[in-house]
Amino acid sequence: MNEQKVAVIGAGPAGLTAAYLLSKAGIAVYVFEADPIYVGGISRTETYKGFHFDIGGHRFFSKSKEVEDFWTEILGEEMLQRPRSSKIYYQKKYFRYPLVALDALRKLGLIQAVLCLLSYARAKVFPVRDPQNFEDWVSNQFGKKLYKIFFKTYTEKVWGIPCSEISADWAAQRIRGLSMSSLIKNALFPKKANGGALIKTLIDSFRYPRLGPGLMWETCSAKCLRLGACVQMNARVESLSLHQKKWTIGLSSGQTHSGFDQVISSAPLRELIPAVRPVFPPEAVDAAKRLSYRDFITVILILPEKGNFTDNWIYIHDPSVLVGRIQNFKSWSPEMVPDPSMTAYGLEYFCFDGDGLWTASDAALIELGKKELSQIGLASPLDIRDGCVVRQKKAYPVYDQQYKQRVSAIRNALDDYPGLQVVGRNGMHKYNNQDHSMMTAMLAVKNILAGSTIFDLWKVNDDAIYHETIDAEMEDAAATGRMVPGLLNTAQ
Repeated sequence: MNEQKVAVIGAGPAGLTAAYLLSKAGIAVYVFEADPIYVGGISRTETYKGFHFDIGGHRFFSKSKEVEDFWTEILGEEMLQRPRSSKIYYQKKYFRYPLVALDALRKLGLIQAVLCLLSYARAKVFPVRDPQNFEDWVSNQFGKKLYKIFFKTYTEKVWGIPCSEISADWAAQRIRGLSMSSLIKNALFPKKANGGALIKTLIDSFRYPRLGPGLMWETCSAKCLRLGACVQMNARVESLSLHQKKWTIGLSSGQTHSGFDQVISSAPLRELIPAVRPVFPPEAVDAAKRLSYRDFITVILILPEKGNFTDNWIYIHDPSVLVGRIQNFKSWSPEMVPDPSMTAYGLEYFCFDGDGLWTASDAALIELGKKELSQIGLASPLDIRDGCVVRQKKAYPVYDQQYKQRVSAIRNALDDYPGLQVVGRNGMHKYNNQDHSMMTAMLAVKNILAGSTIFDLWKVNDDAIYHETIDAEMEDAAATGRMVPGLLNTAQ
């Protein structure tokens, strides 16, 4: 039995993946989660009067077989196969998303369609060289006209800053492999738009826990407990101290836990770095303070089922309303709604902690949701039977023009803190989906089990695939059995 003792900060997908795998390996694991009730982080499922709802929408699909196998091991037959269906609302019309070229051009009308095609042709002939921001990157892929129609409004709602100030990294990661040409190819030759490989953005089905993503992480947490792990709720970590190769964790409650050989943290870097002792270099501390986050509000509205909305979600590209996206929880899984004659919509509002939306009362937000749902034409305010509000702090790390340099300063300084690994979306301030977060945790565990840093967690891409340069070091790793089977060639 491995005698190491490991602290895991955060019981989201990354933290619980690490805790489960470490517990299976016989290592003593202590998980510290700030939330008093829910595990799963932003991938949790909350409930209200028997209605279940997701915080942001989470499709369970990965190009990594290791991640897919993990989900199957945890939930098995509790995972449903669900059709993917989403749309964009623009000028009172619904466009299929991912964009279908013929559908989009037809609904835009002849004149707008011609202008879009001319704009795309111009982008191909005169692209922005080395695009550094979201606006330029997307304009290169689709043309400036389609960028303004289908990307600008929603993206600026999400991030609260102009697209010209958002790093091109986010676009490249979020819609990697997708362009006007790939959309046309996919329409003609489905699933063959990228040299035969499936573009992740274009998937048409996914798995989903029958009672929402929280079921995955609640079950995983319960299995961790049965394996001997300690999962402590309402346990916000306020300090981490390294002394003689051992870590001590201090909680906001005043409790301390000591003797940890390793720490895996999914806490936001802005909170983690100032809490560590010995203190990080001034440039790393300053970089952490300057990282920013976007907060998130979901307004749940319960109403009779009239068949007006059958998609998983709709992106709202209408600047006259504040709502950015609307979820249909019943479409994710019928079991999310206890009464078949009813349905539940989740109206998503992106904001910053402390602004007018964040500080508005629940009643005011529910009234705003009713008004905007009516304005979009999905329901009358008189249809709404009930509602509630969920707030999520630090839902999304902001990927502005400076974030890469700031994260780089922190990443370099982390090398001087042996035994501390950061994982997950907030833990690495890196855009990713649930499977990416899980893969960083899986590799962190492999590092612990190997007793050395074999894998650089920063080399996991947004498809949860580990990329390494083929060089002498890698060949040596392969020869000694250090490589992870299936990680380097898992595109489906």
